[in-house]
Amino acid sequence: MDFLQSALKDEIEKKRKTLQAAKANDTVAKNKKYISRAELERLREKEYLEEQERERKKKEEQSALKQKSRAREIADQERKTASASESDGQDDDDETADTFNVSQEEVQRRLRAKGQPIRLFAETDKQRKARLRTLELMEERSEGQRNDFMRTLDQMDEGMNLEALKRKAEGEDLVEKAAKKSRDDTAIVPVNMDWLRTEPEKLHPLIYSYLKRMLREWEEALDERPEEVKRSGQGKRAAAMQKQTADYLRPLFKQLKSRAMEPDILARVTEITHHMQNRRYRDAQDSYLQLSIGNSPWPIGVTMVGIHERSAREKIFAAQVAHVLNDETTRKWIQSLKRLMTFAQTKYPPDSMSQLT
Repeated sequence: MDFLQSALKDEIEKKRKTLQAAKANDTVAKNKKYISRAELERLREKEYLEEQERERKKKEEQSALKQKSRAREIADQERKTASASESDGQDDDDETADTFNVSQEEVQRRLRAKGQPIRLFAETDKQRKARLRTLELMEERSEGQRNDFMRTLDQMDEGMNLEALKRKAEGEDLVEKAAKKSRDDTAIVPVNMDWLRTEPEKLHPLIYSYLKRMLREWEEALDERPEEVKRSGQGKRAAAMQKQTADYLRPLFKQLKSRAMEPDILARVTEITHHMQNRRYRDAQDSYLQLSIGNSPWPIGVTMVGIHERSAREKIFAAQVAHVLNDETTRKWIQSLKRLMTFAQTKYPPDSMSQLT
């Protein structure tokens, strides 16, 4: 009973407060002793609509303020960007004109040679220099995408012309000839395979000197050819291949001089050098294949996909890695080693026909 009485009392108090609020908001309801349910619902609906109208106006005011501030920020940003781009453009033109210091006559001559107008409408001298510099940079970039061998071949043509003029003017130096002969007469220190385990640091200078000597002998053999053979298409390609091989071997020589070669690669290069010195070119080719493609009969990852093969994957050592796939620089000097092997086999033929490759 106490619970029912308290609940009834709370409900009566709630209705009384609702009725007082309704009378306070409506002048007609103030004069009445009671209010019907329909009038009470009408007052509630009116109050709800007024609240919604206030919320709508508040949101519109906030949205208008946001739009104004956003428009102000965009205008400021555009103004800053325009001023910065103008100053950058002027700085770039000045910098290009300062670094690209050529006369106006030279600028006109180069533009005419490229088939470009010597001056555009309202173009200043600095802007014209900048346009010429841009055109030349674009040509250099497209020229750099040519084949390396073709670029070397063009350089060989220029080098042969300069060399012929030099020989006609002053002749070959006898001191240089004697120095070449003394270098050739120097005995080659054989590469010992046992040093891989005991003293690997001794192998770097021996391999370096032997490969350098092979390159020099290759170059001298090409220089001894008749002039008509040198200037033939096949002769130019042979000279370009030798020069390209020398360029590609520079990273290898750098590693040998700094003694920074990895042990597994040093072992294969030592084997190649050792077999070349002994004129066992078939064995040298086997070591070359070990260096280039490794021992792996199939690519790693094709069959080892499960969780149980992880232990087998961890047991793979560096000798099974194809070093030719590591990077482009390594691929180039490994390929150049094979070219040196081919030249050595031509100049120093093997004692047994079974060692021919």
